[in-house]
Amino acid sequence: MKAVVMAGGFGTRIQPLTHSRPKPMLPVMNKPMMEYTMMMLKDSGIQEFIVLLYFKPEIIQDYFKDGSDFGIKISYVLPDDDYGTAGAVKLAQELIGNENFIIISGDLVTDFDFSKLLQFHEEKKSKLSIGLTSVENPLQFGVVIANEEGVIEKFLEKPSWGEVFSDTINTGIYIVEPEILDFIPEGENFDFAKDLFPTLMEQKVELMAYNLQGYWRDVGNPQSYREVYEDILGGEVKFTIPGQKKKYPEGVLYSLGKNTLADSVEIIGTVVLGNSVTIQKNVKLSNTVIGDNVVIGASSKIKNSVFWEDIKVATHVLMDGCIICNDNIIERNVTAIAGLILAEGCEVGELTRFDKDVIIWPNKKIQPASVVTNNLILGSKYKNSIFEDGSVYGKSNIELSCEMATKLGESLGAQLPVHSTVLAGRDYDKNSHMIKRAFLGGLVSSGINILDLKDTPPSVLRYTLAHDDTLVAGVHIKRCLNDTASSEITFFNDEAMKIHSESAKAIEKTFFTEKFRRVDYNKIGRIRDTEHKIEAIRYQRAIMDNIDHKIVKHENFKVVIDVMHGTTVDIFPKIINDMAVEHVILNAYYDEKKLTNIALLEKKSQLNVSKIVRCLNYNMGFLIYPNAQQLVLVAENGMVLSKVKALYAVLELLNLEGMNEKKRVFLPVWAPDIRYFKNLVIERGKYSDFKVQKLKEYDLIATVDGNFVFTEFSYTRDAIYASLKIMELLSTYKIDLSILIRSLSDFYYKHFKVECPQKLKGTMMRKFLKYAKEKKSSSEMGVKIWEDKNDWVLMIPDQYSEHLNLYIQAENDEKGELLYESYLKKIEQFSKE
Repeated sequence: MKAVVMAGGFGTRIQPLTHSRPKPMLPVMNKPMMEYTMMMLKDSGIQEFIVLLYFKPEIIQDYFKDGSDFGIKISYVLPDDDYGTAGAVKLAQELIGNENFIIISGDLVTDFDFSKLLQFHEEKKSKLSIGLTSVENPLQFGVVIANEEGVIEKFLEKPSWGEVFSDTINTGIYIVEPEILDFIPEGENFDFAKDLFPTLMEQKVELMAYNLQGYWRDVGNPQSYREVYEDILGGEVKFTIPGQKKKYPEGVLYSLGKNTLADSVEIIGTVVLGNSVTIQKNVKLSNTVIGDNVVIGASSKIKNSVFWEDIKVATHVLMDGCIICNDNIIERNVTAIAGLILAEGCEVGELTRFDKDVIIWPNKKIQPASVVTNNLILGSKYKNSIFEDGSVYGKSNIELSCEMATKLGESLGAQLPVHSTVLAGRDYDKNSHMIKRAFLGGLVSSGINILDLKDTPPSVLRYTLAHDDTLVAGVHIKRCLNDTASSEITFFNDEAMKIHSESAKAIEKTFFTEKFRRVDYNKIGRIRDTEHKIEAIRYQRAIMDNIDHKIVKHENFKVVIDVMHGTTVDIFPKIINDMAVEHVILNAYYDEKKLTNIALLEKKSQLNVSKIVRCLNYNMGFLIYPNAQQLVLVAENGMVLSKVKALYAVLELLNLEGMNEKKRVFLPVWAPDIRYFKNLVIERGKYSDFKVQKLKEYDLIATVDGNFVFTEFSYTRDAIYASLKIMELLSTYKIDLSILIRSLSDFYYKHFKVECPQKLKGTMMRKFLKYAKEKKSSSEMGVKIWEDKNDWVLMIPDQYSEHLNLYIQAENDEKGELLYESYLKKIEQFSKE
């Protein structure tokens, strides 16, 4: 028998514990809860596992790998969309084969004897058997009634109290015969309880139910996560606590590794320690579980709490009923005696006191002597900065709530003259729609008029803003590409550039002090909707005036374009049609589900564009990212160009165009420089706080991330114009992309993120600068050190998160990897000095 483990949920109800890891990987007694379930199934004789992934799949794969370290065999299935519980299992049909199998969730804790369910299934010759249990509160589960023979007679999914007809619920543990999979349609969203079970009952397929005896808990929210620990430590679960056992006068200690405990430490009840834990003198621990690499300072008292890994607790800290996630620093004399949840990456200043049941979301810094009475998400007075490079990011409807958006709108409005006009736009996402409405409400309350383009690409909004003197600022709201549960509000000045740091600070100051401008009722601003039709036409005409579309058509250029369900779906097809260029457009419609997993969408899009270009003998292909700013290039032979090769291909094209007059290019300081271009004057510098007057000096501004700005048209990133310009240049010089990059010898260029606490960033800069004194170096941005003519390392501390950006260029992979290992050791050494 094989086991199918459901491990793809987002864990929305249990946030912020699932901020950076999927719910099955939440630690229970210092191991992922999913591991215990799989080991129980292994003890029942199951050796082969099929794990269904979706949310943050790499974390599960990196931990369990192929299963050999755990004495099992694991295969993984990663759906390209949300197909529901049954639909996801259907994807594993080939791996399952022709034998029956057990389905179980990866995010539950139980001590059930699975062999009894299997025995029942075999005795009843069942096609599908469901494990049942009784719970106090059945509202979040599927209620089930079965007759004396075990045949299910009635289902009701997640009833209200008025609908509850039993306390016996569906545990989500099933034993299934393989032919049942034939009732599940392929490629459709199909759920076990809502779709499959009713279908089987209609087809007169008997569903059998077996009441499992023992402990079962679905870990669906922070409270249930606490209760799992209480139940295990209280002996309510048949659970073998891992680690070496040591008795104390008032309790027992379990240690998983080498730990350091002062002689005066008191252990009360059951205490569990991971590895490399340091407990200093006069500490009292009571019914507490502590993960790896944790330090508990002297005279602290920790009770009924769970600590994850890499936590530093100073002296005289008092905590009761707390969940402390990883990578937190808690200074001395902090008090939290009633249910604090402290998410990852926070710093809590000394003498801070937390009220009952406060939740602190990730990466917050609590100032010393604070009294924290409310949940701290985003935009609180405890957060010292809300802008990142002209944008505000946050979890949709959580961190970036309507209240937050309204206050941001009021804060922007306070910086602008009464009755001035702001341009606004958004993408298709419903969260963006909601946030924009709240934001505009704040703006009009401060006497600002709005020109609302509604759903529009940032490129159209910025072009309109730059060419309309009546507009004083712009704002665009969109769903984040790499974190689809988050949204982003980007602010632009009257030149359509992201607002400078000084402007961001002024808005932040108003936001934090709440010194908003509330105008009289007769001065409240107006909102004028345009649906961007007029603006889009102007934008399209401007492109046609700048691109030599006749030469593209004359050269019979053929192109495949994947617009990746983004806001360009209303713009790009019209432009390419007007140019009369033979083309294939893919994904020219909005699909919220596909955009949920941008990495998978990107992979599939690259594969599809590559195949079509190659099979149809087209000249090239493009991927236009949903943000309408980023490009991926595909050569005529189907090769998908890396970001570095794409940059160099565009530089080669510009180099050809510069034969008569040299072209000027601006690149960020971290861009590769191993290639010389005869007809280009390339300047490298700080890639932020641009002013249009400076940008006018260049013909091209680019990054190493697929962003290109051709200043003949605009001074902002625009994937639409960039793709057409590349087509024009390829047609003009009658050259293929593969030829352009053929002369580009392979070299090593990579970007790494190395963890570094905020407090050590200054130390790292100082140490790197000192080390660089004896070598060729630059400190224009970060510290750049040349180890050879073409081999260099650039270290830039990240402005917003706790890591260092390490860029490495070398003539070949061997030298590059040696450089990386060498500097990784230096960083480790510097951090200890």
